[in-house]
Amino acid sequence: MSYQIVHGTTHGLPDVVEFIETLNTLDQNPAVEARGLFDQEVELIVARAPGRLDVMGGIADYSGSLVLQLPLREATLVALQKTPARMLRIVSLGAEANNRKADFEMSLDDFGDAGRPMDYARARDYFQRKPEEHWAAYAAGVFLVLMHECGICFTEGARLLIDSAVPEGKGVSSSAALEVATMQAVLAAFDIELEPREMAILCQKVENLVVGAPCGVMDQMTAVYGETKRLMALLCQPAELQGTVRLPDDMAIWGLDSGIRHSVSGADYGSVRVGAFMGYRIIAEIAGLVVRQKAQHTTVEIPDPIWNGYLANVPPSEFEQFYAAHLPEQMTGEQFLAHYAGTTDPVTEVNPEREYAVRVPSAHPVYEHFRVRSYAELLNGPLSTRRFELLGELMFQSHASYSACGLGSDGTDRLVKLVREAGPDQGLYGAKITGGGSGGTVAILGRCNAGETVAAIAEQYAHETGYQPLIFEGSSPGTVTFGHLRLAIA
Repeated sequence: MSYQIVHGTTHGLPDVVEFIETLNTLDQNPAVEARGLFDQEVELIVARAPGRLDVMGGIADYSGSLVLQLPLREATLVALQKTPARMLRIVSLGAEANNRKADFEMSLDDFGDAGRPMDYARARDYFQRKPEEHWAAYAAGVFLVLMHECGICFTEGARLLIDSAVPEGKGVSSSAALEVATMQAVLAAFDIELEPREMAILCQKVENLVVGAPCGVMDQMTAVYGETKRLMALLCQPAELQGTVRLPDDMAIWGLDSGIRHSVSGADYGSVRVGAFMGYRIIAEIAGLVVRQKAQHTTVEIPDPIWNGYLANVPPSEFEQFYAAHLPEQMTGEQFLAHYAGTTDPVTEVNPEREYAVRVPSAHPVYEHFRVRSYAELLNGPLSTRRFELLGELMFQSHASYSACGLGSDGTDRLVKLVREAGPDQGLYGAKITGGGSGGTVAILGRCNAGETVAAIAEQYAHETGYQPLIFEGSSPGTVTFGHLRLAIA
């Protein structure tokens, strides 16, 4: 007896086939927590969401930039089974490798009910009580967000099994893959209807409001809408799909892991984000659209927001001519709050005791948006050697801008330098740090036959640092294409 697909298809994805085999042999699994997890008389829902490689756009997403994202071959799979009791039990295969507890259990009563669900601040505290269980917020938080935002009343509970090939801390969005796969499984199991875009935005809320990480929405949108061998073009205002851009046959994009752990919740990422919103608030007042407010520690609403409310919409020429010189290089939170009251960002707060860089974090999204639009345009046409060179230069510029913001790292800088040294003669044209920066993965642009050069760079990096990088190659579809599977014992 084994699980058989009664709804959906594997889409020819090897990891889905392997996951079904894992489910069929679960009682023999070395992970003791997984044994006996599911009742074989009750159907399983299986969902899948890929990680993503940030090709262009990165941290400019929260400022409204266009971003170009490639869904990875590596993905997270979630199996879910409903239970009569209002309990959640979540088991994560391979958790020990990431130094966290593999088995998490809670009562849905802890979240309250649809009429009075636990507030998000209390939820963050709830999941931060035990650091080894904090990972569960990415999955369990889906239930709380659906209660808050959609008024869903869960009269039943669920058991979930998570199996992820998206490595953590590499800047390839393991968190969004987990959130989206869990959300898709919950929606299918509990017969909840949501538009894909709303699904992605609610997954972002899980990360922002339950986990407490101030990410933009590009990761979740890629996990939902990504298409194989295509760059998803997303205008983050807040999440407007601009279609996809096909990778030319002669072009390939790789990811190379630096081995330096990336965290979107890290202080550097957060302070750069705060600095960018401080800059936008200052620019808005320079433009004469905001009256100075005296209240402190508030989120400011700018009437008739300039440039549709997004810093990325400021043209680079206007930024340089009218605003850049008026932005301070550094500013304390106390000085900012005394004059400007707060920012338009609902996710972060200005710390009065901290000093923030303002000018450089504000300049980054202005120029990155221009770079990403140029990159997309260059891909629409015959990919000549000159176009390859221009695409590569845009990536190198983006990398330099990250570094200027303080979001670089020795490892990612070294990988980018090795790509420069290999150069067009060896089929490589550009590289940049990805995602939130401060480590993680480097995206590399080259001709499709340059895989051996990328492997050689990985070996050189391993020789110099003692760390063998992961190489990300290939892509796979998001949840819109994959849908979900229903499995039953036959």
